[in-house]
Amino acid sequence: MKMRQSLSTFERAFEEEREIDRQRREAIRRATERRTRKRTIERNVRMGRMRYVVLACTLSTTAVVISFAMFRVLYLLME
Repeated sequence: MKMRQSLSTFERAFEEEREIDRQRREAIRRATERRTRKRTIERNVRMGRMRYVVLACTLSTTAVVISFAMFRVLYLLME
C-alpha cells in the first residue's frame, strides 16, 4: 500500500513538473516571438528612414544638377 501511494505521489509530482516545464517553454517561445517581432519592426523603421534620406538626397542633387545645366545652357544661348 505504501509503495503504491509513494508511486502515485511520484507520478503526480512528475505530471506537475511536466506541466510547469511546458508552461515555461511556452512563455519562452512567446517572449522570443515578441522580441523577433519588435526587432523586425525596428529594422523596418530604420530602413524606411534610410530610404527617405537617400530619396531626399537624390531629389536635392537632381534639382541642383538640373538647375545648373539649365542656367549653363541659358548662358550659352545668350552669348
